[in-house]
Amino acid sequence: MANTSQSLRRAALLVSAVAVLGLTTACGNGSGTASSPQTQSGTAAPAGGDPSADGSGTPASTSSGTATGSDSTSSGSSTSTSTSTSSGGTSAASSTRCHTSELRAKVGGNDPGAGQENFPIVLTNASGRTCTVRGYPGAAFVNASGTQLGPDPQRETGTTAVTVTLKPGQSAWAGLTFSNPEVSGAKTATPATLVVTPPDEKDPLKVTWTNGTVPVSGNASSVRLTVFSAGTGA
Repeated sequence: MANTSQSLRRAALLVSAVAVLGLTTACGNGSGTASSPQTQSGTAAPAGGDPSADGSGTPASTSSGTATGSDSTSSGSSTSTSTSTSSGGTSAASSTRCHTSELRAKVGGNDPGAGQENFPIVLTNASGRTCTVRGYPGAAFVNASGTQLGPDPQRETGTTAVTVTLKPGQSAWAGLTFSNPEVSGAKTATPATLVVTPPDEKDPLKVTWTNGTVPVSGNASSVRLTVFSAGTGA
C-alpha cells in the first residue's frame, strides 16, 4: 500500500514537470504564440522599395545618365558692345580669322537716301598675313565719358554672311543705317565715338564719330547693321 502511494506521487510530479516544460516552450522562440509582442531595434529596408536603396525610396545606384548644363551647345546669339558673333564657322576658320589687333577701323562717308542715313563701317587688314572676316560687327555709340547712347543696333535680316578674305591692306565693310531723326522725330544725341567689335572678337576698336546726331530713343530710333562684304562701301 505504501509502495502504491509513492508510485502515485512520482507520477504526479512527472506530469507537473512535463506541464511546466510545455509552458516554457510556448513562451520562447518556438512556433507557439507569445503572450505579448517582442520589439527589436534595427533598420528596415524602404517600404515597397529596392533593398539597395539609400532610404529615400530611390535606389542608391541610380543616375540619370545624361547631364544637361551651361556647357551644352546653343544656337542662340546676342548683340553687345563688347562681343560680336558671326553666323557660323569652323576651327579652321577660327585659325584664319582677323583679330582685333590686326585690324584698323573707320567710318566712311554718308550715302543718304529715302530718309535714311547710311554709313559703311570699314575694317582694313593692317597685319602682315591674310585673314578673314565673316558676319556682323558689334557696334555702339558712346559719349565722351564712355556711356552708351541708345540701345544696341539691330541686325538686318535677309542677307547671307560670306567669308571675306583680306590680304594685307585689303578692306571689308558693313552697313550702319538709321532713319534721319529730323524725318522720324526720334530723340537724338551726339556721340563722341563709335565702338566697333570685329566678328567673333571681344576687344573693340574705337572710331571718332564726326557725323552729327544719331537717334537714341523714340519712334524709328533703331540703328541697323548689315553683314560684311568685300571692299570699302564707297
